Amino acid sequence: MTDKPRAADPGATGSAGAGKDAGDEPRVVIRDKRKLGKVTEQPANDASAADAAADAPAEGLVEEAEVVVDEIGGEAEVTGPTVVDSPAAPSGETEATAPLGAELESLRTDLEERTRDLQRVTAEYANYRKRVDRDRNLVQEQATGTVLSALLPILDDLDRAREHGDLVGPFGSVAEQLTAALGKFGLTAFGEKGDPFDPTRHEAVAHQTSADVTESTCVQVMRRGYQLGERLLRPAMVAVADPE
Repeated sequence: MTDKPRAADPGATGSAGAGKDAGDEPRVVIRDKRKLGKVTEQPANDASAADAAADAPAEGLVEEAEVVVDEIGGEAEVTGPTVVDSPAAPSGETEATAPLGAELESLRTDLEERTRDLQRVTAEYANYRKRVDRDRNLVQEQATGTVLSALLPILDDLDRAREHGDLVGPFGSVAEQLTAALGKFGLTAFGEKGDPFDPTRHEAVAHQTSADVTESTCVQVMRRGYQLGERLLRPAMVAVADPE
């Protein structure tokens, strides 16, 4: 019994071809997520009514869009920048700057006070140094004057020996060296015959009148006077003659 060839199934061929095409090209899927409300049955032959229903938006879609807009508006109100808070920045800066200004003024006042203290201490120290130097020189001069005053009688004996011509030879050389050494300490002798009488420097032990003088004059020196610098160690002992 001979089998007759079966006719090709058109559905099978179409499915195979479709599957082959689908594998070659990706399918495009369009999904409509619009919410549709109650649908009212329309007559099948009413084409205009069907088109109007398709063009009109569904009730659920309008409600969903309104809800989304409200949510976005609420978020904008909560998270949006506040215009009222922006002027508060300068106020905070002023409040932060005020303590700095007060602290700066306090530091400036302290600096001026410390500067005045330093100037006062510097002036006091300078005066102290001057006073110490003056006192040191005074003490040194007093000590030197004390020693030289003790040597004045020796110098008086040397003067009397010189008047009598006894300072000769080695003894005269020693007397000159002693006088020169004492002169290095500032010791100077004064009181010569014919000097004007000075009561602050001369001690008058004799007084007479004379037609040869026009003012009080030392006519005889009995003992020379000595001074150390500007300090008087001993006045000169003299005889004074006044004009007639």
